[in-house]
Amino acid sequence: MASYIHGAVFGVYPYVALAVLILGSALRYDRDPYTWRSGSSQLLRRRQLIWGSVLFHLGVLVIFAGHLVGLLTPIQVFDTLGISHGAKQLLAIVAGGVAGIAAIIGASLLIHRRFFDPRIRRTSSTTDLLIIVLLWLQLALGLATIPVSLGHLDGHEMVKFMSWAQGIFTFDTAAAGYIADVHPIFKAHLFLGLTILLLFPFTRLVHMLSAPIRYVWRPGYQVVRTRRRPVGNHPGASRPAAARPGTR
Repeated sequence: MASYIHGAVFGVYPYVALAVLILGSALRYDRDPYTWRSGSSQLLRRRQLIWGSVLFHLGVLVIFAGHLVGLLTPIQVFDTLGISHGAKQLLAIVAGGVAGIAAIIGASLLIHRRFFDPRIRRTSSTTDLLIIVLLWLQLALGLATIPVSLGHLDGHEMVKFMSWAQGIFTFDTAAAGYIADVHPIFKAHLFLGLTILLLFPFTRLVHMLSAPIRYVWRPGYQVVRTRRRPVGNHPGASRPAAARPGTR
């Protein structure tokens, strides 16, 4: 029974999460583009927001890049470059640990701000509150894997996760078996990570997929209209204000 559950969670659930991530994000962007935003509340507790946001985003970006390169780069590439599995794991522990600490401090500041400021709490949706807590838990689980990883500095355990991740993307039916015997803390970390991907399209996290590249070719002049008193014989008429250079 346990093997069937393991196979479903780490052999089938990844495809469900990725499918919902891709299709859900595309549908939301197409059908409800005005919700495709982070929903900033920067006018409230601005200093705490800046510190929390900077620490969180920098830490998460480093962690995301590390996971992407570390898990999806073919093992043969590291072998060809002469990077041992042990060296790669030690680098992951050090870099991931520093980034994880920065990110969880930032997430803690953001959680405190969002939950304990009454004005921000009132403007926060249920998904806003849920996703920041899940991200904090995911960071905590990631940091909790470090003591376990220190007991396997030969890199053998890391190879299992690389084989699993690459197996998912190459549709290897035996992918779940690669991590069958890893420590439960790693399995919890993977499961929660997949769940966050599943919830991604329904939260403010979608803004991570957007970059403000349209501002590069956005016109320098924009017409700004404002209400004025009626002019001439046209009651209720209004005049457009003059176009101002650089108006955004």
